Amino acid sequence: MMAKRKSKKEIYKKKKGFFSVFLRMLGYFFIFLILICLGFFIYFAKDLPRPERFTEHQFIQSTKVYDRTGTVLLYEVYGEEKRSYVTLDKIPKHLQDAILVAEDANFYHHVGIDIKGIFRAILKDIKIGEPIYGGSTIPQQLIRSTFLTTEKTPERKIREIILALELDRRYSKEQILEWYLNQVPFGQNAYGVEEAAQTYFKKPVSEITLPEAATLAALIRAPSYLSPYRNETELLERKNYILERMASLGYISEKELQEAKETKIKFVSSKGVKAPYFTVEYILPQLEKTYSLDFLRQGGFKIYTSLDWELQKLAEEIIEKGVERNKAFGAYNAALVAINPKTGEVLAMVGGAGYDKEEYPPGCEPQKNCKFSPHFNVATLGLRQPGSAFKPFVYATAFKKGFTPDTIVVDEKTNFGVWGGKPYIPENYDGLFRGEITLREALAQSINVASVRVLRDYAGLENMEQGLEDSVKTAKELGITTLKPPFGPSIVLGGWEVNLLEMTSAYGVFATEGLKFSPISILRIEDSKGNIIKENKSDPQRVLEANVARMVNDILSDNTARAPMFGLHSPLYFKNYQVAVKTGTTQYYQDAWTIGYTPSLVVGVWVGNNDNSSMVKKPAVSIAGPIFHEFMEKVLQKFPKEEFTKPEY
Repeated sequence: MMAKRKSKKEIYKKKKGFFSVFLRMLGYFFIFLILICLGFFIYFAKDLPRPERFTEHQFIQSTKVYDRTGTVLLYEVYGEEKRSYVTLDKIPKHLQDAILVAEDANFYHHVGIDIKGIFRAILKDIKIGEPIYGGSTIPQQLIRSTFLTTEKTPERKIREIILALELDRRYSKEQILEWYLNQVPFGQNAYGVEEAAQTYFKKPVSEITLPEAATLAALIRAPSYLSPYRNETELLERKNYILERMASLGYISEKELQEAKETKIKFVSSKGVKAPYFTVEYILPQLEKTYSLDFLRQGGFKIYTSLDWELQKLAEEIIEKGVERNKAFGAYNAALVAINPKTGEVLAMVGGAGYDKEEYPPGCEPQKNCKFSPHFNVATLGLRQPGSAFKPFVYATAFKKGFTPDTIVVDEKTNFGVWGGKPYIPENYDGLFRGEITLREALAQSINVASVRVLRDYAGLENMEQGLEDSVKTAKELGITTLKPPFGPSIVLGGWEVNLLEMTSAYGVFATEGLKFSPISILRIEDSKGNIIKENKSDPQRVLEANVARMVNDILSDNTARAPMFGLHSPLYFKNYQVAVKTGTTQYYQDAWTIGYTPSLVVGVWVGNNDNSSMVKKPAVSIAGPIFHEFMEKVLQKFPKEEFTKPEY
């Protein structure tokens, strides 16, 4: 019995001894870990920048965007920084609060890093599967932007955290906030709140109102993407979110919240940028998909675009004049794209009536009820119905199946069955029926009923569903990416949405007799030493038989064939030049199109209103046609005089 007890005591002593050793080892490990961390801290903390560093001007090389010749500077991406240092007492409290709410709501309560914020960001990143949310505090942002590189490495992150802790330990919260507010980028080359206030509102920061303050705070998250000259709607949505957060955290009252949300924000115009619809709204987003903001801001790169500055200036002048004329018809906006079909290079792009003009009607909300919104690029972002401008894709599909311009189609009142819950019985523009006509006459004169028959009987070989499937396939092969099912027979009359750039490019396939060149806007990119780091070269694909394209060209350039509908001397006719042209007018006169081409140039024009409201009941030839004609007539002489090859059939 005693032996048994002794055995238990021995076991207990052994366990106690093992546990003591384990605790000592664990203690040594933690001491070692603390020493390692302390060593890291001392090693990195010695690199904390001097206070003056946060106010010093740092030289950077801007990225410059040129026209195709390299002699016309169109746009400078984050060029030399514009800074004006102001002390914290000159910065309105509501602007300080808005920025804290947007960027670091726990600023006055953490020690330089926000552990909870980091974990929240990690959870959000895990949820969406991408490292989007950083959880960075204002001290971290200040250290990163002023002192560290943006490369995402563990060492850089450790340095950032340690230096942020040391920054917070050494300096007051007010001093750190003052430094941050004077160096944070707001886009448009503006760094710090004073330059931001001057850049966007033409006033000193001391006069910034509450809604303006929330708008500036909203910009910090993505100053280029959320630029009011690019994505005003999204910027204002984030502004309202920040205002709501300010109210929920007690910075402003409910009354102040409602008044601030309802106040119209007026931005000063973006001057000094050439071809802004092309550079700011089309080129810059492409660059940002590939390169980081710091790459563009500091790299000193040269971007050589495809833009022909002489053609661009002409296009802008003609669009502005055409819109003024078309206001009498209830049309307040227009867009134009010109492409070299042999290379796909975009030579001119005007995405609206004027980038620096006021929205119309005054006080409207962009992308909601504005007939004209200055910073919305209709040429690339506007999804609009093309009307009869879609018909050539259907006729090309019929020609692929062996039919020719001389094939007969019957133009008579026809019930094409139930589509969308009701019988589909289309009408012709003039209300007349012509009986037996050729496909040449049907396309050239844009006869609706005959064209729906072509869709069913020839493109679909007497099967409407097959005609729809194959015609949509043709359009997609030529470069149209926006068509969404389900499809119906009204697609031949342009009942589905497209954009001007893709439509113009797709017509270019006819001009090249079936070769597709995707739109090219950037020719090459050079680094600061002149080394070419990227170069775009034409890579054509055959997507249409040459003879099929030739049949379309032959019809669309036949002025005699279209004369019964448009007249012999319409805006579609060019003396001494062979130009293929097609117009498109939507059912309720919301969109007017004219797209035309020679073997060397393809030009697309859209006219309408941003809010899809109807214009006066006039065909596209009378609204978009004059703009197209004036531009084409003036630029044709700059290109070789070429004629289309006659088709064989």
